[in-house]
Amino acid sequence: AGHPQSFLGKENFGNVPGKASVQAVPDLEEYFGTDTFLTEAHTLEALKAMEAPVKNKQPFFLNMAHYAIHLPFDKDPRYFQKYIDAGLSETEAKYAGLVEGMDKSLGDIMDWLQQKKVDKNTIIIFMSDNGGFSMAPRTGEPFSHNYPLKSGKGSVYEGGIREPMLVKWSGIVTPGSVANQYVIIEDFFPTILEMARITKFKTVQPVDGKSFMPVLRNKNFIDTARILVWHYPNKWIPQGGPGINYKSAIRQGSWKLIYDMQTGKNELYNLHNDIGEATDLSAIHPAKAKLLSSKLSAQLRNWKSPMPVFKSTGKLVPMPDELW
Repeated sequence: AGHPQSFLGKENFGNVPGKASVQAVPDLEEYFGTDTFLTEAHTLEALKAMEAPVKNKQPFFLNMAHYAIHLPFDKDPRYFQKYIDAGLSETEAKYAGLVEGMDKSLGDIMDWLQQKKVDKNTIIIFMSDNGGFSMAPRTGEPFSHNYPLKSGKGSVYEGGIREPMLVKWSGIVTPGSVANQYVIIEDFFPTILEMARITKFKTVQPVDGKSFMPVLRNKNFIDTARILVWHYPNKWIPQGGPGINYKSAIRQGSWKLIYDMQTGKNELYNLHNDIGEATDLSAIHPAKAKLLSSKLSAQLRNWKSPMPVFKSTGKLVPMPDELW
């Protein structure tokens, strides 16, 4: 369970006079005690937020982050009974209803943009913030809900860090096309700046991301040299789980290395051949594992990334390359 995000913005930011519209967090008090479900309330407020900038022909940016499909699972009365009648358990009926409500929300927003005749001048990015929830209270075997991906939310396995992203951009993104280039959340900042044609800007700290505009313009664009890093030097949940708690990971091309800070063990996978991360290749390809371990360590040092401390010794957990 994550927070599916919808980012919407007028394409020609730089060519429209006037400042971009900024909308405060909506006040949902008016919906309290009514029959309006939370997902629908958010949708109605999102439409209100876009009214003024569209009317005034101003550029706008909307970040639509639903509570659905996050815990706690709630019954959306518009859809819940339909899934109960279809034979789903109460938990899964709640979950499915939340998904359908979220889907309707995005559809309603897209219909509104079309009615206002600004749909062809609006960029829509739809994605989630992490992999699907895979523990209780979902039914079925724990950590199995994102199959064929391994594990789920909170994990550095693909079930926790891989999620789809959809982009609608008339004239730029080919409808129905699929791109295979991997990107990461840090890439959204420079990408949205490039979409907005903003070139003169200052940041307090270095920009870690890389614009994925080349991918949007050409679905066949592939950068296999690109390095992505995940670093979780903390305990997220008490009981742990596959790839959860005190883990780091690095990906370059099809190769991915996972570092367990508690055991010092490295795992190596080729995602092209093994998307489910079932076969650890670190003993078969030790040179590749050592190379990725070195690159992971270099990036962690560059970021001055925190490392946990062993209670028994008071010493910091070593960087991955210190164990070779």
